[in-house]
Amino acid sequence: MNTVQPAVASATITSRRKKILARIWMDRYLYLLILPGIAATILFAYVPMYGIQIAFKDYKIAEGIWGSKWVGLYNFRILFQSPDFARVMKNTLIISFGRIITGFPAPLILALLLNELRNDVFKRISQSILYLPHFLSWIIMAGIIFNLLSIRTGVVNKVLESFHLQPIQMLGNPKTFRPLLYITDIWKEAGWGTIIYLAAIAGIDVEMYEAARIDGASRFQQVLYITIPSLAYAISTLLILRVGGIMNAGFDQVFNLINPPTREVGEIIDTYVYQLGVVEARYSYTTAIGLFKNIINCVLMLSTNWIAKRMGQEGFM
Repeated sequence: MNTVQPAVASATITSRRKKILARIWMDRYLYLLILPGIAATILFAYVPMYGIQIAFKDYKIAEGIWGSKWVGLYNFRILFQSPDFARVMKNTLIISFGRIITGFPAPLILALLLNELRNDVFKRISQSILYLPHFLSWIIMAGIIFNLLSIRTGVVNKVLESFHLQPIQMLGNPKTFRPLLYITDIWKEAGWGTIIYLAAIAGIDVEMYEAARIDGASRFQQVLYITIPSLAYAISTLLILRVGGIMNAGFDQVFNLINPPTREVGEIIDTYVYQLGVVEARYSYTTAIGLFKNIINCVLMLSTNWIAKRMGQEGFM
């Protein structure tokens, strides 16, 4: 009896292995298509993980990674004792949560509004105009924002002066800097973010809307009770990914818009790492910051995914 069971188990494993290999061979061309993506992921996402050990060393370029001295958790102790890191951590969380609260609903609302347009030509033109800012880099966007809001030469303040009103300092004002980040982020990315929602809306069964119209439901009620519930999976997945990147508060945007008066409230972890790592060459310390940041992101993403599943959503894994 004891001899038969291992034999049966071995035969079962062999059978499953043959089925898997047969299925892979049958879909071999599809697997060939994804090989470049897998190779790129390994090359750019996993190979660099070799350098994580720098966070636990006193890294010297001349000595290399292996030749540098091990210092254990020294860089992390310095990290948690630094008042500057506490400040940038606070700024990162405030800016990230603010971007989620203000920016996450914007593409959804915009997609619902675009979906209600009945003139196809106007709809396509509107979508093209809304998508356009996404394709502009933050360097160009910063130039546009500066030309609009500069206290001396900005279009907005020139208009205010023409009405004999006092110019408003928006770019260099710590009180308006964070709202400026939220507004410009919506301006640049909200249109592009509608693509996923519009694709999901296109997949909703039209018979549900026909049945609702027969029952006397208004267009607003159809959106409220059919469209939005049908988008629950897309909303939850995008929210999980957004929360999972909460420690990434938008380096490009902040780096191009920040200035000395707003540095106290606008400097985030990524700009702090740039200053210390690239400018001051403190590689070990900034690697420790990056490792800490990514661990927090991973924990938040998994936690949000677990909460979404507990609430009845599918999550992403």
